[in-house]
Amino acid sequence: MGWNRGSVAAVDPARLRALLDGVAHGERTVDAALEELSHLPFRDLGFAQVDTHRHLRQGFPEVVLGLGKSAGQIAAILGELRKGGANLLVTRVDREQAAQVCGAVSGARHVPDARAIVLEQRPIERLGRGTVMVVSAGTSDLAVAEEAALTAELGGSTVERIFDVGVAGLHRVLARREDLRRASAIVVVAGMEGALPSVVAGLVACPVIAVPTSVGYGASFGGIAALLGMLNSCAAGVTVVNIDNGFGAGYAAALLNRRDPPGEPAR
Repeated sequence: MGWNRGSVAAVDPARLRALLDGVAHGERTVDAALEELSHLPFRDLGFAQVDTHRHLRQGFPEVVLGLGKSAGQIAAILGELRKGGANLLVTRVDREQAAQVCGAVSGARHVPDARAIVLEQRPIERLGRGTVMVVSAGTSDLAVAEEAALTAELGGSTVERIFDVGVAGLHRVLARREDLRRASAIVVVAGMEGALPSVVAGLVACPVIAVPTSVGYGASFGGIAALLGMLNSCAAGVTVVNIDNGFGAGYAAALLNRRDPPGEPAR
């Protein structure tokens, strides 16, 4: 396994099992195992406390918010997290940040439509029992929608996208109602008045996660109008995340779609 102080810092369930099996079979001493585990659950980089234990607790590694961080800080955090061998995600990066980080971290790639960086170190394990649909009202909402879709994919879900089907042309979303009914969970991304999640929730029997975006004219107040509209939805089954929070919606949808809760054995 090549265990050492660095590699165990971001231990995942498979590596933890290997460590415990080593102790059980006399291949490692209890003291050696305790020394390795002592570096959990985070690593102090001075400017950041990197949560290397999150994959073990939640089934998904720590995700790095790129907004407000320098490219050097992002690269250092990725360098620490990658030791666990998991797939990693950085959200809210601009093109300049992405170019610098991808130049410094081997294997990292920029996903410009989602404003994200992905470091894929292993094949994505399909954990979903069905399909997550990501629906956007307009083209202006695509960056948030793609962030949601990418997050759900990295979380192990099969994702389908249905874009530009806002209520200004209601026939567009009605034409996709059979596709929507196949979903296990749906993320609906909309700005302006934020009406689309209510329409979608009225057509389906699965959970709908509504994402208000900051797209709109002055009276939209940077997404507050859409947020309030979604919170006041008359359709049952709608839950709402914060303005522009595609990551939070995609993460929640992947959890709702999981065959087995994180940390429990597959059935």
